[in-house]
Amino acid sequence: MADSFGPMHDEDADDGVVGMGPEAGSAGKEPIRVLVVDDHALFRRGLEIVLAAEEDIQVVGEAGDGAEAVDKAADLLPDIVLMDVRMPKRGGIEACTSIKEVAPSAKIIMLTISDEEADLYDAIKAGATGYLLKEISTDEVATAIRAVADGQSQISPSMASKLLTEFKSMIQRTDERRLVPAPRLTDRELEVLKLVATGMNNRDIAKELFISENTVKNHVRNILEKLQLHSRMEAVVYAMREKILEIR
Repeated sequence: MADSFGPMHDEDADDGVVGMGPEAGSAGKEPIRVLVVDDHALFRRGLEIVLAAEEDIQVVGEAGDGAEAVDKAADLLPDIVLMDVRMPKRGGIEACTSIKEVAPSAKIIMLTISDEEADLYDAIKAGATGYLLKEISTDEVATAIRAVADGQSQISPSMASKLLTEFKSMIQRTDERRLVPAPRLTDRELEVLKLVATGMNNRDIAKELFISENTVKNHVRNILEKLQLHSRMEAVVYAMREKILEIR
């Protein structure tokens, strides 16, 4: 890719990261193993320096393009792949699909300057769990890695509205095609899914519905099982497409 990396500031940024999932928990005994993928060696080195200061995060490898990333992911089996969208030889979105095949347990965060709706949606379809713009602060990179490792999906706030726009377009494109009835969700599961769609984590959903956090986790698990999906973000995409939820 021809992208250049935007400034990463140590001070708190005004724009945080919208999370969709449970609160990032405390680090486990083993560090979170990260593979860094970007065609700019200087940017990769910068990320390594930033993450080296985090005791619970370990950069185990790096790659300069999507093809190399797939090979490294197969060899290293990282917990997190931090990868750019646009790179030479093989782009990040195409590599994302292959990485999920060779290292199914790896979670992929796209870290890029691309704010195109198509890139965002294609990354989600390819299996990415996070999509962050490169101008986020250094603190937010580590926070996003921890959150995704703990089961949360992450998306930069400036991209959230674009994602909703893509949802709407997707609904319009598939409006005439309802070949298979959507699985039936209970009223409570629909309530939970609607709150998940707003970006609320399990703790906040529990407070909103006056139920326990464990109950929320059980509802989310049941929703994913019924829809035969793998992540909260995929569940929201599916719900929008099947008109289980409506965006006003």
